Amino acid sequence: MKKILITNNSKVYEENKEKMDIIYSQEYTYLDILIITRNKIHEGHRLMTHPLSGSVKPNETPFKSTIVTKEKDQLHIESLEMIEGSIKTAEKFIRGKKTPLWSGKILEDFKVIDYCLIKGALESMDQFH
Repeated sequence: MKKILITNNSKVYEENKEKMDIIYSQEYTYLDILIITRNKIHEGHRLMTHPLSGSVKPNETPFKSTIVTKEKDQLHIESLEMIEGSIKTAEKFIRGKKTPLWSGKILEDFKVIDYCLIKGALESMDQFH
C-alpha cells in the first residue's frame, strides 16, 4: 500500500524522501502535523499510524511524523475520530505547558525518538503488505 508521510523531522525526511510521498517542512509545529493529517483524512486518506504514538507528550517534543494512505476513498470515520481526539489532547497539553526551548542535543534526541517510532511503523507495514 502506498503511503504519504507527514513530518517536521529532517531526519525522517532525509531517510524517506526517495521512498515515498512526503509532506515536510521544518517550520511545521507538532500541531501543524496533526492538522495537516486531519486535512488529508478529510480528503479521503486513511490514517495508518496513531497520531500520539510513543510516550513523549505533545508539549515535550516539537517533532512529529504521521502516515496516511496515498489512496483516497470515502471519509474514514475511525481515522477522523482518532485525529480529532489527538488534536484535542495535543492542544490541552500545549495550552497547559509550552514546549521548552531545548538545547540542540536534546532536540536531536527527540528527532531520533520520532525517527525510531516512524521507522518501526514503516517496517511493520512493509512486513504485512
